[in-house]
Amino acid sequence: MDEKASVTIHDIARELKISASTVSRALNDNPRISQATKDKIKSLALKMGYQPNIIASNLRNQKTNTIGIVVPLINRHFFSSFISGVEDVAFASGYNVIISQSNDLLEKEKKIVQSLFSNRVDGLIASLSMQTNEFDHFQLFTNKNIPLVFFDRVVPELEAHKIVVDDFAVGFKATQHLIDQGYRRIAHLAGPTVLNTYHDRMEGYKEALRKNNLTVEDELIIFNRLTRMDGQEAIKQLLALPHPPDAVFCGNDTSALSMMVYMKKIGIRIPEDFGLIGFSNEPFSEVVTPSISTLQQPAFEMGLKAAELLIREIETKNKTQNYQTITMPTELVIRESSLRNAPRSA
Repeated sequence: MDEKASVTIHDIARELKISASTVSRALNDNPRISQATKDKIKSLALKMGYQPNIIASNLRNQKTNTIGIVVPLINRHFFSSFISGVEDVAFASGYNVIISQSNDLLEKEKKIVQSLFSNRVDGLIASLSMQTNEFDHFQLFTNKNIPLVFFDRVVPELEAHKIVVDDFAVGFKATQHLIDQGYRRIAHLAGPTVLNTYHDRMEGYKEALRKNNLTVEDELIIFNRLTRMDGQEAIKQLLALPHPPDAVFCGNDTSALSMMVYMKKIGIRIPEDFGLIGFSNEPFSEVVTPSISTLQQPAFEMGLKAAELLIREIETKNKTQNYQTITMPTELVIRESSLRNAPRSA
């Protein structure tokens, strides 16, 4: 036999001078086969390097035991923690996970989703790119009743499970904290409001200003992709205003860090002259000087819940069910960058 060729059950049967059907039953632990025969067949299969044809088996069963995950950026702590939560549940349930990132690009997201559909994943967990303003590629799944769960950045129009946080409350909480610290001209660096995530955070920011009798000014709200360069350009734009702000609530920690680096370079003191708060609690936000105030999402727990919902739906024969939108809690993490009124030690 050619050593490079894949070993089949027929090769094992020929070696043991038994039928291929007996080998197949033994490898699948059929109770009709004695334990002694099973042990002999499995031992030889291992020695010969036999590997079952998973693809053929999946095609017969119409199930791949694989789920797909699409995230905007894998290198963000929130998304990597979320993926860890999904993998814990998936592994324990016998599922493999295919992880892809859209790089916040709609066209790449569309190709990834179409590829996962073509490869017959049993279900999909996704968070939208910043550019996503159309959803036909996700309807490939809903049209075929293939389970779909959205998290963080979701599609309100599609019927699917959704795992989110209260982004309106996030925006309100961050802005109210800055107001409580004595800042009065507060700017907001927002992501694209085509996504409800960023729209709702902005509305929470506005409501906190209104509640405290502070004016909402369009010139203090900047929309971009929240990258490091975007943060730097935004703070330059804000500081160049005739009446610049004295604080900013940023849509993520990456842009907040780049703002802080620029302000330190030109001599603006944080938090004495300027308050800063980010979002997501990236690991670096705690170790930089000054440390960055932020809001933390329970990413790992969101991943656990998303995987539980998806796998439950995959394994439920009756697909008609009420889809859930689960809102997870957030925590305001107060650090040096916004703590202008820190209590003085005695």
